[in-house]
Amino acid sequence: MNWKDRVKEFRRVPASELKANPKNWREHPAEQRKALGGVLDEVGIAGALLARETDDGLELIDGHLRTEMDDATEWPVLILDVDEAEADVLLASIDPIGALASRNDAALTDLIASIKTDNAALGEMLESMAKDLQEWSTDFDLDDIEGHTDGIESRIVIECAQVDSEAVRQIIIEAVKAGGFLDAVKIK
Repeated sequence: MNWKDRVKEFRRVPASELKANPKNWREHPAEQRKALGGVLDEVGIAGALLARETDDGLELIDGHLRTEMDDATEWPVLILDVDEAEADVLLASIDPIGALASRNDAALTDLIASIKTDNAALGEMLESMAKDLQEWSTDFDLDDIEGHTDGIESRIVIECAQVDSEAVRQIIIEAVKAGGFLDAVKIK
């Protein structure tokens, strides 16, 4: 492929000198801040932020939460040669493109098990991920659900930002009891 290289410069810039993009749509809950702090404490800075030059200074495209962690931290920044419209495309698409990746549960389980950390925030995040993988990596055994009806095929799709896994499990069990038949349940 012959793609244009839009990275025009690499700089280390204090967070206080980077302007938040007014169109940033990402919100960063306390749990995410805590987890990022844990990774920064455990590993350190390991990736560059994305920004573009504007009349008001460097405007972020990606890396807003990192710059909010500490005003004095000097972050590695890739300065892109993009206009506002192109920056909007990147701002809207960087995280969603990453979220399109599918997950290999076995590989992720092995990776999490291999990580040893004394950092409480990072440990909590990894434990939560492992628990979620364990809860949803097995299929429901329909023979254990009293009252299900074989031969009727149903599909349950659940989409939510955050989920109480036990509540979702109970909803699925009730749906099966009501007459649905599920070969397997997978929640993403």
